[in-house]
Amino acid sequence: MGLFDTLFHRPNLEEGLQQWKATPGAVLLDVRTPAEYLGGHIPGAVNRPLDRLQVEDLPKEAPLFVYCLSGARSAQACQLLRRQGREAVNIGGIGGYRGTLER
Repeated sequence: MGLFDTLFHRPNLEEGLQQWKATPGAVLLDVRTPAEYLGGHIPGAVNRPLDRLQVEDLPKEAPLFVYCLSGARSAQACQLLRRQGREAVNIGGIGGYRGTLER
């Protein structure tokens, strides 16, 4: 991967979801607001809004696959989680999701 690939790589939600499903014990983390989450979320996701994200609420050794609306909040959440020693992958924004939403 070159410099431009690194700088301009956008997470692919569908690929991230495949990785989440293939990773034993992984958590799919939705960091949108509770209202956004209730409006429709990816089945299996747990909601921990970015502004109230507490690492203690999440299984200690679980890899975290994080999404939001556009990918910006999930990127911030991943930075926070990694600083706290967690394995976190930004899979982007729900706008790229083509499946059925759970309400």
